[in-house]
Amino acid sequence: MSLDSEPSPSSSSRDWLFPSHSFAHSFDNYTSKTPKYPRRFSSNPRLSQPLPPDSKPHKTPALQSVSSSNSSSFSEYKYAGLRRRSYLSRRAETSPKREENGTVLQRNAVVSNRNVGVSEEKTSESKMIAGFYGQRVKFRWHMVISLVIMITFFTSLVHKNFSLHNQVDELQNQVSKLNGRLRACNLLDSTDVIRSISKDSEQLSSEGLKNLALIVSLTLLSIPVVILKYIDYVSKSRSPDNISEEVSLSKQLAYRVDVFFSVHPYAKPLALLVATLLLICLGGLALFGVTDDNLADCLWLSWTFVADSGNHANSEGIGPRLVSVSISFGGMLIFAMMLGLVSDSISEKFDSLRKGRSEVVEQNHTLILGWSDKLGSLLNQLAIANESLGGGIVVVMAERDKEEMELDISKMEFDFKGTSVICRSGSPLILADLKKVSVSKARAIIVLAEDGNADQSDARALRTVLSLTGVKEGLRGHIVVELSDLDNEVLVKLVGGDLVQTVVAHDVIGRLMIQCARQPGLAQIWEDILGFENCEFYIKRWPTLDGMPFEDALISFPDAIPCGVKVASCGGKIIMNPDDSYILQEGDEILVIAEDDDSYAPAELPMVRRGNLPKDFILPKSAEKILFCGWRRDMEDMIMVLDAFLAPGSELWMFNDVPENDREKKLIDGGLDLSRLMNISLVNREGNAVIRRHLESLPLESFDSILILADESVEDSAIQADSRSLATLLLIRDIQAKRLPYREARVSQVHRGSFSQGSWIGEMQQASDKSVIISEILDPRTKNLLSMSKISDYVLSNELVSMALAMVAEDRQINDVLEELFAEEGNELHIRQADLYLRKGEELSFLEVILRARQRREIVIGYRSANAERAVINPPLKSEKRRWSLQDVFVVIAEKE
Repeated sequence: MSLDSEPSPSSSSRDWLFPSHSFAHSFDNYTSKTPKYPRRFSSNPRLSQPLPPDSKPHKTPALQSVSSSNSSSFSEYKYAGLRRRSYLSRRAETSPKREENGTVLQRNAVVSNRNVGVSEEKTSESKMIAGFYGQRVKFRWHMVISLVIMITFFTSLVHKNFSLHNQVDELQNQVSKLNGRLRACNLLDSTDVIRSISKDSEQLSSEGLKNLALIVSLTLLSIPVVILKYIDYVSKSRSPDNISEEVSLSKQLAYRVDVFFSVHPYAKPLALLVATLLLICLGGLALFGVTDDNLADCLWLSWTFVADSGNHANSEGIGPRLVSVSISFGGMLIFAMMLGLVSDSISEKFDSLRKGRSEVVEQNHTLILGWSDKLGSLLNQLAIANESLGGGIVVVMAERDKEEMELDISKMEFDFKGTSVICRSGSPLILADLKKVSVSKARAIIVLAEDGNADQSDARALRTVLSLTGVKEGLRGHIVVELSDLDNEVLVKLVGGDLVQTVVAHDVIGRLMIQCARQPGLAQIWEDILGFENCEFYIKRWPTLDGMPFEDALISFPDAIPCGVKVASCGGKIIMNPDDSYILQEGDEILVIAEDDDSYAPAELPMVRRGNLPKDFILPKSAEKILFCGWRRDMEDMIMVLDAFLAPGSELWMFNDVPENDREKKLIDGGLDLSRLMNISLVNREGNAVIRRHLESLPLESFDSILILADESVEDSAIQADSRSLATLLLIRDIQAKRLPYREARVSQVHRGSFSQGSWIGEMQQASDKSVIISEILDPRTKNLLSMSKISDYVLSNELVSMALAMVAEDRQINDVLEELFAEEGNELHIRQADLYLRKGEELSFLEVILRARQRREIVIGYRSANAERAVINPPLKSEKRRWSLQDVFVVIAEKE
């Protein structure tokens, strides 16, 4: 019978027949007797290489050591293998063409699937990684949950073991006690038995509470861990496609916590307090579960462990020691966090103080907003003004570092005379910074102009005024604003209203230079009047003078000189140099020049002889020749003021490096109408003022006055501008000295200082007698150079502006006085010769000179002797007579001629 013809019902369901137990045992015995060789397995499957059609299956030899009891099972296994090989051979014989076609199709499929496989590799690989990562996260999550459950279960079992052991001991003790009681001849009655039973039940209930407390504490401790793990699991289990669009839950939670700690200032201390209370409560519950103490004692003991980590050394037992060590460890962490929080708070406070962020709690102080080169002179004047009050408070706020400001102020070489200067860093455009310096309680607010472009500086000053007017609490004091351009004054006053007083620095200096050029020595007089070191203007009401003529009030003050009246009936308007017949009314105030506000008072009216003037004439105006070296941005204003002061036929020479074609355009754009100039004619010369050959082309010896201006191109740098002005001054004086006639230099007997007549400074001093040179000086340090050489009558512009700002800050009414003295019309300061008021050799008191000057409608405020270098303003001993010289000069306030 052929093996191929036998039916094999089992082959349809499976290809292999597993041997029975007996066959496996006999096969093991056979393999143990036969030699062992290493097995070699093919890397390719069997069906990948089809058999040829004429090949026959290889027959496996029968095993000879199989017992008769296992012969049947072994034969089944053998014949199954034969059937399998026979089936494969028939399959190979009947379908050779199918295999060939399949091979061709497989080749085509492989070629077509290679491209698809390459594209699908990445997708399948990412899916496999995502699936593996998700299974890994899920496995970790299950591990964490299982670990938490095992720890909780193990802890409860341990505690249960300890508690049951303790209960057994206690029950045995109770049984022994009860037996003793029963043996005592029933001494206990039924009531005592009930009480003992109730005590036992309470003890059992307390044991249950202790167990519950321990379980609750462990559960509360594990809840945060579970929550964090859950958040991490949720964040990682999200789809990878949404990662770029949605933020993970852990990041959102961290962001919310960060915002909470950033927005709320007390979030950190509050979180530390909550953590401390939670640790105390959880520790107390855990101690209550492992000890015999009540809950209150356990909470107190937990607090002692938190406050002092060394208290847990007295704990006895495994459970109490574990709990106490855990509480002590948490207490150390809380103490470390508290120490870091306190250290950070102290550091932030010191950092705030160092950087000037703390609030100024002051009132009636002077507030300065901004920083410039004028600050040093301004602080000096305010310190002198507050000296009579024992010192004051000056607060400076600028957009600079506080330490840098304090360092610069400490380098200033003057005595603060009890005045304290407080610096704060901030912006005057921010209301919060303004409130930080108590702006609503300041008695005066000074806004300094910034160094640089005039329009930008005035625009910032305007924004600062807007910020000050927006303070909700209102302002107690007035605002003094320093402006750089006169054209912006109207806009600032429109915004600030009655609170604002403006000082146009550039305009003030320009007008002052013109006055000083026409009257040598006037710069020193202005320096004495504007500063607080000597005499200054004060306004005060004296009821005892009501009904008195102004002429009598003029000589009623032994230590002051009245200059005007603040008329109450005219809305507080200040009238300088009023008529003698004006009668002081109720409410009128007197404007005087005095040393201090408390240094003068009216006295009894003295008897003063009026006398007559030696001659009554008006000084005729003569044509003058003036030179401007340099170009200022307010050149058109200076030209208009000079045209109003000079006599007809005067000449104004302008020498600078601005092209002549551009000068007229600049003047017209500035608002100057050249056709309206009545008294002066313009002469333009182009050149550099620091080049000698350019200066030698000018008739320097023929000018009555020469004004050396801080050029517009270098006015932003005070040192550079002063260096240029000094170089121009020295060159002009040297050229003038070389052009003087030799006999004139020999005859001159002028002695100034310790310089010899033959020295170059001596020659320049002689040349200075022929013409007046006014130099605009920006840096106060340059003052010493000019004052030592005495070759120029100087104008210290920054210092004069600082003096004016300080005076207006102390009394806002003084600004009206200064505006009138600097204006083209009204009253101004003049220097008059003594022969206008007295005769040669005549002895007069200063009060008599005052009354004689009233005949010319002038007020004499001081004098300068012929052999003196400085004028005396508001001289003492006004009633004492003295012999005057015709070479003496008097300083008067008179109407402009």
